[in-house]
Amino acid sequence: MYIPSLNKMDDRQEIVAFMQRFSFGTIIHSIDNVPVATHLPFHISEREEKIFITGHFAKANDQWQCLEKGRSLVIFSEPHAYISPSNYEKLQEVPTWNYLSVHAYGQARIITAPAEVMHLLENSIQDYEPAYMQQWRDLPDAFKHKMLHGIVAFELAIDDLQAKKKLSQNKTLTEQRNIIDNLSNSPDSNAVLTAAYMRKRLDGHAG
Repeated sequence: MYIPSLNKMDDRQEIVAFMQRFSFGTIIHSIDNVPVATHLPFHISEREEKIFITGHFAKANDQWQCLEKGRSLVIFSEPHAYISPSNYEKLQEVPTWNYLSVHAYGQARIITAPAEVMHLLENSIQDYEPAYMQQWRDLPDAFKHKMLHGIVAFELAIDDLQAKKKLSQNKTLTEQRNIIDNLSNSPDSNAVLTAAYMRKRLDGHAG
């Protein structure tokens, strides 16, 4: 990913927190020199100072066969917002887009042990709906294990993390505050969230 130095995110904990917050990502491989992608929810964790991404494909999705043949790319990208030149102090300006994005690269391994796969699924429940856990535990074991046969679970060990935060850092403080005010009042929730990230960055910079 092209990342000007001004836009580079290098705080590991900030990057991990972003991935965990916007964990519905896109996993990308190449099949016969053709890019293929699947949109999946992921669980992001850290252990032994390494970052791991776990998830699962439907077994009917042939992309899972790429997992152990080469490196994977997972993209986490949200929020984003259109930035109007009306926010700027000069007339000779053009529209642009603000956004945050993380590209995570690594080698995957397929998880086959039923207990490991079950643990992966339960991590996903804890991430997205902890209240469902009791209902899940009450389901018949036969039903759960039948479901396991329909998926391919995997773990991705991240060895290259590229993170970009394009939040009008190249503009004046007055222009950045104009953008924050306008985005904060937008009916678009993505714009409001982008404004929140801009405000947080400015507050951190001021501190």
